[in-house]
Amino acid sequence: MAADTGFKAGLEDVVANTSEICFLDGKEGRLIFQGYDIHDLVNGGATFEEVVYLLWHGELPSKTELKAFTEKLASERSLPEPVLEMLKRLPKDANAMAVLRTAVSHLGLYDPDDGDESIEANLRKAARLVAKIPTIVTSFERIRQGLEPVAPIPELSAAASFFYQLRGERPSAFEEKAFNTALILHADHELNASTFSARVTAGTLSDMYSAITSAIGTLKGPLHGGANEQVMRMLLEIGEKDQALSWIEEALANKKKIMGFGHRVYRTEDPRATHLRQLSKQAGELAGETKWFEMSQIIEQFVKEKKGLNANVDFYSASTYYSMGIPTHLYTPIFACSRISGWTAHVLEQYRNNRLIRPRAEYVGKVGRKYVPIAER
Repeated sequence: MAADTGFKAGLEDVVANTSEICFLDGKEGRLIFQGYDIHDLVNGGATFEEVVYLLWHGELPSKTELKAFTEKLASERSLPEPVLEMLKRLPKDANAMAVLRTAVSHLGLYDPDDGDESIEANLRKAARLVAKIPTIVTSFERIRQGLEPVAPIPELSAAASFFYQLRGERPSAFEEKAFNTALILHADHELNASTFSARVTAGTLSDMYSAITSAIGTLKGPLHGGANEQVMRMLLEIGEKDQALSWIEEALANKKKIMGFGHRVYRTEDPRATHLRQLSKQAGELAGETKWFEMSQIIEQFVKEKKGLNANVDFYSASTYYSMGIPTHLYTPIFACSRISGWTAHVLEQYRNNRLIRPRAEYVGKVGRKYVPIAER
């Protein structure tokens, strides 16, 4: 038998590498990007574009740098015609994450820097991915509905452009601000499963698009992405505020898994949930329908008291997005629209300090077996 090596299932708390990009303090409930607390970035009025620049370069941009960077991202939103035509040929009922995974892989074939693995070329590839992934998501959603994709308007922010390309009209000031906050909150989260898979792929010196395709495929899994979609399905199943308490009591009694609670790292409240709780309340009030937020509060309080579990980033993002009229099947692709900033930051960091990622497995199988020829079996 194999010796006791201190193996931890799921590599829980195992340090796999060093990074300057993101720090999670699970005990204190803090999330830090390149030295800046997430609360400071959100409360200070940072834009998503500003945070992308920070994750890639390690410093906040000057006004001039931010203007040039924002304009660069905006100029890259349009899709190559072959990619747009491919989206139109896909099954209309295809899973949105499967579409995104396929489209990003296809997109790599048309990148003008394909084959150039210099840091400058990879920064340009990263900018195209951050700009084009929202366009893929919104374009296919419109195609699914029998509508034509909406061409981007360069002067819009990343947050405003998503709504415009999805609906064909500019968002309200609240929608733009709320979505900008959501993009920042989801931008990076250290070595989560999708980021780790991106770094593993990049560690082989495969290209940026292959690494991001790996990440999207990993995010597609329900144990990583999709929890907020499941939260909204739960709220819709409950239906009304006065049914929330009895529903959650019965669900816990039957040992049903409640999505949106607990976290592998945080032992206190997820700092991202702090902001999304407030956004959920405001979004409900502006939509004239606060029951989703009120139901969420009832469930949150009950689970906290009975199970000692805190709400995570997914719990209140569900009702926030729903109150802004975003279809539930887009929740995980929206996650990718944000996390592409962190994925690309980690891929760039992997390239700068690369070593092939090749862990070992603790063998627990049989030993000492002898081969018996087929004629004797």
